[in-house]
Amino acid sequence: MADTVQFDLVSPERRLASVQAREVQIPGADGDMTAMADHAPTITTLRPGVLRVVHAGGTDDYVVSGGFAEITAASVSVLAEQALPKGEVTQALFDGMLAEARAAASAAEAGSVDVAAKTLADMLAMGEQIGLSGRV
Repeated sequence: MADTVQFDLVSPERRLASVQAREVQIPGADGDMTAMADHAPTITTLRPGVLRVVHAGGTDDYVVSGGFAEITAASVSVLAEQALPKGEVTQALFDGMLAEARAAASAAEAGSVDVAAKTLADMLAMGEQIGLSGRV
């Protein structure tokens, strides 16, 4: 039994990570989850949050705004709408992400208001988690 999984994180702009990971903590749309070796095959959507990767060299945190994760027994592949290493997220970048979420919530049609409001709430919670203010 292997004790690591191949982890890959890709955003439209770039490949952010490709490492052997002991665990990957994922902000899933239906709740947080941790993927490890021999995980049952799963595909989940992501909500805004912090994705944490634990590997032999330490722990890396990435801020994701959404996307998808495909988990198998041997790998975790994340296709993020937007992703950045946590250390690269400034207040100005977060303000822009939050403004986009607020605009989407304002423009949401009747059937999708709840989804837009949840996304905005998740974005605000993510900012709080990484120490940034949702003052915009």
